[in-house]
Amino acid sequence: RALTSWVGIARLFAVVLSCLAFSLVASTEHFRGPYGTWCMFTWCFCFAVTLLVLLLELLELYPLLPLSWDDFTSAFSMLAALMIFTSSVVFPATFIRSPCNSNRCARQAVATTASCLCFLAYAIEVGLTRAKPGDISSFLSTVPGLLKVFETYVACLIFSLLDEYNWEPGLQWCVAVYSICFIITLLIIIFTIGRCLTYIPCPLDKMLVGYNLLALLMYMTATVLWPLYSFRGRSRPNSCGRDCWWNKHLGVTFLTIFNLIAYLVDLVYSTRMVFIRA
Repeated sequence: RALTSWVGIARLFAVVLSCLAFSLVASTEHFRGPYGTWCMFTWCFCFAVTLLVLLLELLELYPLLPLSWDDFTSAFSMLAALMIFTSSVVFPATFIRSPCNSNRCARQAVATTASCLCFLAYAIEVGLTRAKPGDISSFLSTVPGLLKVFETYVACLIFSLLDEYNWEPGLQWCVAVYSICFIITLLIIIFTIGRCLTYIPCPLDKMLVGYNLLALLMYMTATVLWPLYSFRGRSRPNSCGRDCWWNKHLGVTFLTIFNLIAYLVDLVYSTRMVFIRA
């Protein structure tokens, strides 16, 4: 059943497609730099972990692990979908040049296609394992749980773009917001997978609602302050390349908005689950 269920079939496709993607890119020997390294790491990491998940389920060894298996697989499938999606966008934008008429470019194009299909496989797995309304299931398979993974990943992307923020107190506050929310959300994910949340001596569901409200308010301030202090009195340079500070700060602005929306949806779903249903 680990291989013949719909979830197992989606994982098999993810293993094959991620292996195809990094094998083709490795054969081109053209993946130098931080962006190429990130894409290769993503494909290899998702391939290795998904293969390990399949083997543990096939051999029925996962009950021996001291963690919540459903929470772990749900969180990983969401994380893998986000990582593969990012690589599917970054790799062709960085390495494929027009016109694409060489053998190396053809292999890069096929690798990009395999990466996009791999993202679909992980997205299907997320959809198949997501808890339906009314189901009693693991927290990370619910919408708030999946949003926690999304919020953590977006915060990591924000950290990768941070540059030149020491000279403004408003920007320092925004970095503090990103860091505090990232650490707390990551701890929630880790404690959930490690089955440690039950030892917290307080109403956990209400505590999560309160944290979501606080994170939402903090991100609202960052959504206003980051573009205000980043672009005030500073226009886009004429020669603004890929690593230009203006492009990075614009990326942080949009990612902040994405996380603000994620925390808002998280708060709405958490409030409905805790108060309205009760």
